[in-house]
Amino acid sequence: MIVMKFGGSSVANAERIKHVASIIQAYKEKRPVVVLSAMGDTTDHLLEAADMAVQGSVNIKKIEDLHFETAKLLDIEVPAIKDLLDELKTLLTGISMLHELTKRTRDYLVSFGERMSVRMMSAYLTKHGTNAKFYDAWDIGMVSDSNYMSAELLDEVWDNIPKHLNDYKIGKSNEIPIVTGFIAKDKKGIITTLGRGGSDLSATMIGAAMGAEEIQTWKDVDGILTTDPRIVKEAKTVSEVTYEEAQELAMFGSQVLHPRSMVPCRKTGTPVRVKNSYNIESEGSVIVEKHSGVTPPVIAITNVKDVTLIDIQSSRMLGACGFLAHIFNQFLKWNVSIDVIATSEVSVSLTVNTKADLSGLLADLGNVAEVKATKDKAIVTLICDASHSSSILADAFEALKKESINVQMISQGASKVNISMLVENSQVNEVVKILHSALFN
Repeated sequence: MIVMKFGGSSVANAERIKHVASIIQAYKEKRPVVVLSAMGDTTDHLLEAADMAVQGSVNIKKIEDLHFETAKLLDIEVPAIKDLLDELKTLLTGISMLHELTKRTRDYLVSFGERMSVRMMSAYLTKHGTNAKFYDAWDIGMVSDSNYMSAELLDEVWDNIPKHLNDYKIGKSNEIPIVTGFIAKDKKGIITTLGRGGSDLSATMIGAAMGAEEIQTWKDVDGILTTDPRIVKEAKTVSEVTYEEAQELAMFGSQVLHPRSMVPCRKTGTPVRVKNSYNIESEGSVIVEKHSGVTPPVIAITNVKDVTLIDIQSSRMLGACGFLAHIFNQFLKWNVSIDVIATSEVSVSLTVNTKADLSGLLADLGNVAEVKATKDKAIVTLICDASHSSSILADAFEALKKESINVQMISQGASKVNISMLVENSQVNEVVKILHSALFN
């Protein structure tokens, strides 16, 4: 058995659905379980409809047009989609009467995208000779807590999923399960969503619980690349990365898998393969617990733009117990996450997301230290074997020195698989090109 996950862009329209269906059919001997996101921009259209409903207007034309037109182009009849759209209208009418949208109602609302997507794919596959059956996530035992918009799956899911899918795994059923990603139900039977990386988490949870051969996540590139191909055309496919390296890649800007989605497969050691839906013959990249051979010194280079550097300096830090704890408590108070950090005897430098509102945080920090915030910075991160940090940094800084580029801050991650450096936003693409040339060519 394998698990195949396809995101919204992969099933955005009729042509893409036909293409994904052909991929599923090509792998049917592997007994795939398929996890789908909502079609294209459906989730955005649902939230837009909700905003209109809060203002008193019910309008789902964009959502209706996309799904009815897609069904027509696929030459299939999906009465279940019409039923869901009627249910959606009823929900939006209720929102328009109350003039409010709670987190609980929002989760119910956005679930319609995934639920329509799996019904569409199941109907198309069945019409074209491949037995398939759609499942809403709770039909296979996806139970979560009640933290709406960012729910966590409960431990009982590990036992629930095999109960529902084992007949298919052992061959008693030949209907390919097409399962909604991103959603679940809580103990009260209320629909929840799994937050960021939710569809990936659905796929890895199913794969891990079922003891799958591998979990495949399908994208539009040949796996994980040495860097962003939009910056470096010569970026190469990385054949193998570890879970830890993949988590660091995701944390520092690379669109691989959300770090939380790797928790189930790390628990069981289930490999995750990143495949290209436009090049199904490519092996892609596999994410595993440990490298099968010699660990390369540098795996990949990634970057995060538009970050803010905060410099905190105070003589009180010198030998003062609890000063750093006080500093970090302010970040906790204002719910601001730190990306990278460097410290000395009397100063702390760290980076945060520029989109965060920092006014309250900076005011509180200013009460105990001298604080300076500087925008328009970028983090360039080397995903690497930090035990070779001296030689890696020697090559990196020698290359940057030739181009007169100064790094403003450097931080080695506690995981020992990343080294991050801070540069100007305007320099980030050039820095990535220089480092890629120096470290991979």
